[in-house]
Amino acid sequence: MIPRVGDPVRPGIRYRHRPGVYAVLVRDGRVLLTFQADPVPEYQLPGGGMDAGEAPVAALHREVLEETGWRIAVRSRLGAFRRFTFMPDYDIWAEKVCHIYLARPALPRSGPTEPGHSAIWAEPARAVKLVANDGDRLFLARALGL
Repeated sequence: MIPRVGDPVRPGIRYRHRPGVYAVLVRDGRVLLTFQADPVPEYQLPGGGMDAGEAPVAALHREVLEETGWRIAVRSRLGAFRRFTFMPDYDIWAEKVCHIYLARPALPRSGPTEPGHSAIWAEPARAVKLVANDGDRLFLARALGL
């Protein structure tokens, strides 16, 4: 069973299943995050939803490149958590199943191509404080040994 992190399920709401992949990205003692300006400004682990039929690691490579401009080397899968949340950019309530991987930013290719995203480097303790959701914070802190 995948543990729930964050808000409980709200009665009377139909949640749409949304699998996604996200990365803890560490290089030279710093953490690479993405800052999403809209619809709600927040720092996040880079990643996002998997397209239908897309393999998790392929989706991770695509999403990290779109949100940060970096190619990555995936090291290992750290685990997964579920979040029940409203997604204003899609106007849906979602059960997000978030698969978290440890990876290394390997090669900068460009700036972020995802509109409204910025790549942000942060010291580990600051990165843990910056990320917006409890699941990202939990996996980031564990991966960094904090």
